Amino acid sequence: MQRPLHEDFLLKETNPHLGGGKITGDKLTSTYDLVEQMQYLYVRVVKAKELPAKDVTGSCDPYVEVKLGNYKGTTRHFEKKSNPEWNQVFAFSKDRIQASMLEVTVKDKDFVKDDFMGRILFDLNEVPKRVPPDSPLAPQWYRLEDRKGDKVRGELMLAVWMGTQADEAFPEAWHSDAATVTGTDGLANIRSKVYLSPKLWYLRVNVIEAQDLQPSDKGRYPEVYVKATLGNQVLRTRVSPSRSINPMWNEDLMFVAAEPFEEPLILSVEDRIAPNKDEVLGKCAIPLHYMDRRLDHKPVNTRWFNLERHVIVEGEKKKETKFSSRIHTRICLEGGYHVLDESTHYSSDLRPTAKQLWKNSIGVLEVGILNAQGLMPMKTKDSRGTTDAYCVAKYGQKWVRTRTIIDSFTPKWNEQYTWEVFDPCTVITIGVFDNCHLHGGDKAGGARDSRIGKVRIRLSTLETDRVYTHSYPLLVLHPNGVKKMGEIHLAVRFTCSSLLNMMHMYSQPLLPKMHYIHPLTVSQLDSLRHQATQIVSMRLSRAEPPLRKEIVEYMLDVGSHMWSMRRSKANFFRIMNVFGGLIAVGKWFDQICNWKNSITTVLIHILFIILVLYPELILPTIFLYLFLIGVWYYRWRPRHPPHMDTRLSHAESAHPDELDEEFDTFPTSQTADIVRMRYDRLRSIAGRIQTVVGDLATQGERLQSLLSWRDPRATALFVLFCLIAAIVLYVTPFQVVALLIGLYVLRHPRFRHKLPSVPLNFFRRLPARTDCML
Repeated sequence: MQRPLHEDFLLKETNPHLGGGKITGDKLTSTYDLVEQMQYLYVRVVKAKELPAKDVTGSCDPYVEVKLGNYKGTTRHFEKKSNPEWNQVFAFSKDRIQASMLEVTVKDKDFVKDDFMGRILFDLNEVPKRVPPDSPLAPQWYRLEDRKGDKVRGELMLAVWMGTQADEAFPEAWHSDAATVTGTDGLANIRSKVYLSPKLWYLRVNVIEAQDLQPSDKGRYPEVYVKATLGNQVLRTRVSPSRSINPMWNEDLMFVAAEPFEEPLILSVEDRIAPNKDEVLGKCAIPLHYMDRRLDHKPVNTRWFNLERHVIVEGEKKKETKFSSRIHTRICLEGGYHVLDESTHYSSDLRPTAKQLWKNSIGVLEVGILNAQGLMPMKTKDSRGTTDAYCVAKYGQKWVRTRTIIDSFTPKWNEQYTWEVFDPCTVITIGVFDNCHLHGGDKAGGARDSRIGKVRIRLSTLETDRVYTHSYPLLVLHPNGVKKMGEIHLAVRFTCSSLLNMMHMYSQPLLPKMHYIHPLTVSQLDSLRHQATQIVSMRLSRAEPPLRKEIVEYMLDVGSHMWSMRRSKANFFRIMNVFGGLIAVGKWFDQICNWKNSITTVLIHILFIILVLYPELILPTIFLYLFLIGVWYYRWRPRHPPHMDTRLSHAESAHPDELDEEFDTFPTSQTADIVRMRYDRLRSIAGRIQTVVGDLATQGERLQSLLSWRDPRATALFVLFCLIAAIVLYVTPFQVVALLIGLYVLRHPRFRHKLPSVPLNFFRRLPARTDCML
């Protein structure tokens, strides 16, 4: 019963009607070529003039209503203005047009009932077509008519045309698909948008020393440390070992800073008077705009900063004058590092911060986000399930967000985006989300956009200049198991501008050279990555429309480092799969040694004798063998990008309690009994790991004891054996020795014993330090 379910989780190759024409080989017939063309009727309402007065005040409050069948869009209204300017665009999907006439009506806003001022009718059969790069259609003045068709006072400037989603007016247009969305905030939240991540820097603060500190208690040795604060990031140096009023540290603190630099670096020198009680001896605020920016490991100049002593006077902080304490630092913005804000396994950008160090791009990545199929209902509206889906794609510093398709389980986006590629060993991430902010952010009541699923595509797995059109399963892990939330249909093409440059990239370090010349520690990288993701999510959530925190964190895999029994099992079996090849070779060699197939064993004997007699053939033989294997496997090379594998992830076989533990909060919110049960389970697993680690340590200690004289008889035997072996090997040609050892290893089973060999018996009898363990 499991097999059909797993088949449903597989990638499916498709053959869509891209760019208005079929794919011909690997090339396409249109410039907007990775999406299906969608036809729209566009109406641009520019302005009106000489509108008649309708109110008793002799003025009017005009707005325009654009109506096509059952769909109706309205402009904003102006108060007391007879010559208003709107410059708004309305887009009606051709697939949903059920009328032959377009009606554009000018009305006067009123408290009771809006007054009719005039209208213009258009026959859809006479509307012109426009396809970019044609110039935009020039709007024209149209005289208003009453309901009988007679001309009335007032004119309206309009442009009406048939176009596609490639039209420049498309992103900012009001869409008939979203006719139920009202308000400026709601409309802003459903539009497509391109975002740029803030430019991130590592800030290195080298705290050297301080001078002339003035602690309040002169009779004790001060325990002084420096607290550095940048935004929400707080780091402390160790307590100075000098314990004087001129303490020294020479300690590095690392922060993440984002342009534009909004907050200063605050250094606070503090004295630990008692546990949990510190006295501030001085502070200084340092703007980052004036800090040195370095591109390599050359040291920058040090600087002294005066410390300001704050005293409380009548409840207010005031600077104390005549204060001469100061701090000596070396502060710089590191441009030679890449600030990691993503998991290193899924990085989409590996360039250093400083643009001067960037290399030329090697190609272009184009992605067509076509549609989704079979999405699950994500929320309830009017007692029925509904989904308002949009996509977010992230590669490098560029994030894109498609428009939201309202109330559809089969949304069609057909939007195409392009990225410059600087390294082929990078990953693009595409996520699908349900929009819970259709009525503006303030009215959503703290709602969070729900995740529907995501797809990762590694560029190095793609053939260049080939269009990949596949339907990817959207798989999400829930506390009750893995669930398919639908499928997303993508068209992907990676175009290489210089094959030589791309091949050269495979010889370059993955990260900028500063990561290797002055490497950061693992704990530093983890902390800095956490700070970087917080900064990126905060900055993008302030955009319009906002890319919310939950979206950014899901795309950046913020929680991927948390403990998971399922993920641990998956990683263990991945390791076993890696060693599976070596284990298979070992089993095959054991069969050779035991003469399971006499012909194969004889051939191996012949090959071995040839290699011993002609050792210069050993390396050429190995590399020729690897070459032939590679050529042989070329016939079965993967023809589609990799995708989420539920079997590899152990998502299908995970126990419900393991999944419940994976989705638990940190710190835990479970009851004490469940925590105790999980702790005991973890202890039992850790006990097995502990045993394996102890066994490995035992074997290593036995090797060390060969020459340590811990067992004097064993060491004496080994030393004597080494002397005899040295003499024998000196007088005997190496080829003879190798031949004899090989023939001994490959000897026939009738010359073998089932008991362990003498060297193995000797090794197992050697002492280890297990006797000294408590």
